[in-house]
Amino acid sequence: MKRLLTFVVIILLFGWVLFKASVWWLADQRLADTRAAMEQVGVIERGSISSGIEGRLLLNDASYQDFRLAGPLRAGRVTFDAGSPVNLLKTLLDPAALPPSWTLRGERLGVRVEASMFRNWVTDGADGADTLFAPVCGPDHRQQLGSGDLVRMGMNGIGGEILIRQQPEDLYLEITTDKAGSLEARWPGVRLDVLNPDSPIQGADGPMRVILRDGGLMRRIAAYCARESAVATEEWTEIVMEAFRSGLNARGYEASPQLLALYRQWLTEGGELTLTLMPGEELMGVPVREPDGEQSATLAVRYNEQVVPDVFLRAVQPPESTVAGEAVQPLVPEGEDGQVAGWYPADVTEAGRWKGRTVKATLSNGNVVEGRLASVGEQTLEIARIVGGGEVAYPIVIRAIESFEVWRRGQTR
Repeated sequence: MKRLLTFVVIILLFGWVLFKASVWWLADQRLADTRAAMEQVGVIERGSISSGIEGRLLLNDASYQDFRLAGPLRAGRVTFDAGSPVNLLKTLLDPAALPPSWTLRGERLGVRVEASMFRNWVTDGADGADTLFAPVCGPDHRQQLGSGDLVRMGMNGIGGEILIRQQPEDLYLEITTDKAGSLEARWPGVRLDVLNPDSPIQGADGPMRVILRDGGLMRRIAAYCARESAVATEEWTEIVMEAFRSGLNARGYEASPQLLALYRQWLTEGGELTLTLMPGEELMGVPVREPDGEQSATLAVRYNEQVVPDVFLRAVQPPESTVAGEAVQPLVPEGEDGQVAGWYPADVTEAGRWKGRTVKATLSNGNVVEGRLASVGEQTLEIARIVGGGEVAYPIVIRAIESFEVWRRGQTR
């Protein structure tokens, strides 16, 4: 009996060692394949590999450096749970043999926030003013919230956890951060296909329920950006809302009053937002009503557990783009009087006389704003630019303007 017990113990120990060794070797091979497949976009550092007899694979101190980002995403622990040791071995032998249910969890995740999060070759040619939901954050009201602003707000890094749970009936995603709130998404009927990077989501025809919590971030952003824009929070909110309306109009849409009210509330207060979206449809399933239609379709939205009715877009005619004639005039002499077309300094306090002309304002932060002078008020002026096929006016605080120039014909010196 003692010999039999000893034999059983030896067999179990041998099987355990064989399982651990097989998992380590197979995981190393699969990760090497993954690194080779992603070598054009980033570098994966797998860290150390371990496993559990219950069917778990663990990577400790792993990281991923995307070539587009200035810094890596680090993970203290990444756990893949296949549900059983047999399922784990099958998956490592053939990734196409993923079980119907599995879980991937990333713990102690962290990324450093830097003033320039993206490489120059990524941002070159990008037009930040064309970003619909990025709030204004500076005296130049084309300047929008960026990673540099987060650093100045004291957010030098973001840490958190991620959970992906695949079930036969749905796919569940949860991202929790320490400084930027959380995101939950449940997508019925969807399956994640890890072997198809071009189309990893299969069965994405149904609705996706998303819960977004800001964790107090939006209040901090509103206070910071209002201060950076040199205006009160209420005035900053109006500037952002006007940019939002103008951006929608330039794309051929008009927001319903409830949608505008919801966006305003989220900007200043944050909170919990629950949406039912259709990722496979245009505009993520946000209903678009025709100008003369009687449609009653509305987006399913809950704000802080309260239903928000009548959230939709209405189709409108985009505004005709107008470009001042001086903007395309060559810098050449006009006749024999010595006048040439070019940039001439002007007094910003007399900007009203140049309304409708092409102007250029250099701000105290070094930014240069160029476009058609749309309007002039006591504290701000608006310079219009062409965005998305339409014209959008950007308010600029007059006291933030260091130099003001007008494109016109004048006498050379």
